[in-house]
Amino acid sequence: MKQESVNANTNTTPSKLNVLIKDYMTLTKFTLSFTVVFSCVISYLLSPNTLVSNVAKIIELFVAGLLVTGAANAINQAVEKDTDALMKRTAGRPVAAGRISQQNALIFAYVSGILGVVMMWYCFNAQSAIISAFSMFLYAYIYTPLKKKSSIAVLVGAFPGAFPCLIGWVAGFVAGGDNSWYGGLVLFLIQFLWQFPHFWAIAWVAHGDYTKAGFKLLPSDKGPTKSTAMKAVVYAALMVPVGMLAFVPLGGGHPLNDAGTLAGKISFAIVLICNLFMVVQCIRLYVNMDVKSARRVMFSSYIYLPVVLLALLSAVSKTF
Repeated sequence: MKQESVNANTNTTPSKLNVLIKDYMTLTKFTLSFTVVFSCVISYLLSPNTLVSNVAKIIELFVAGLLVTGAANAINQAVEKDTDALMKRTAGRPVAAGRISQQNALIFAYVSGILGVVMMWYCFNAQSAIISAFSMFLYAYIYTPLKKKSSIAVLVGAFPGAFPCLIGWVAGFVAGGDNSWYGGLVLFLIQFLWQFPHFWAIAWVAHGDYTKAGFKLLPSDKGPTKSTAMKAVVYAALMVPVGMLAFVPLGGGHPLNDAGTLAGKISFAIVLICNLFMVVQCIRLYVNMDVKSARRVMFSSYIYLPVVLLALLSAVSKTF
């Protein structure tokens, strides 16, 4: 009997550990964090001074990015634990469900955030560390509480949402290298504008849950409206010329890609097609005014970013 009891305890321990690990991964919104860090890493590789072959630096950036992004997401869940408990989509999150205390979530977040910022400073440079710290603060302590007060939260949240591109680009700055901000700012603008149709589509689909929680993420206080759909069309349309800036040298800055090469032309075509595709999906939302069309915009936006970033990287003119 004693032996059976020992075996039973031994068998349940890994299960509890697995649940704990899963909860902390959920606390950091690991899948979302991975997506955010992906854009940071690609932007780093697009920076003129970096090499794809330098695997150690890529891993360092990936880890530091996950720490900072995960910390911001953990603070978000700690602060919104009562709100998350009201929504079906988020009620099972570890802090909202009581599996991780608010205090433990904040301790985990602060430790992770500090480690991530220190890594950015030590492994890369001060600029990337400062932007990382500011982005984390802006997301956790300005955007998060603002969601219940005004739809301007989407505008505010678009800054920390786009900073990963700038952080990755700036992380590639080295003494005596090509440290122009132009390419990083173009990448920042692409991801900045992308977030408006992306988040409005999510808010459209989850309008019932968001209303119950008191979130104000759609531009109209009347919920999903023609005005909201038209704004999504406008921001998607703005993405077209901004995407083309990746191929145009302005203000002495070097373009990300040379549209004169075959690889550059293919990259140009892919970016243009992706931008026009987003416009078409937003127009469909304006015409149909339904959740199905909003979901199309949402999923299209998920596909848009990795395709555009990889297209730009595939045609970059540098030694790998």
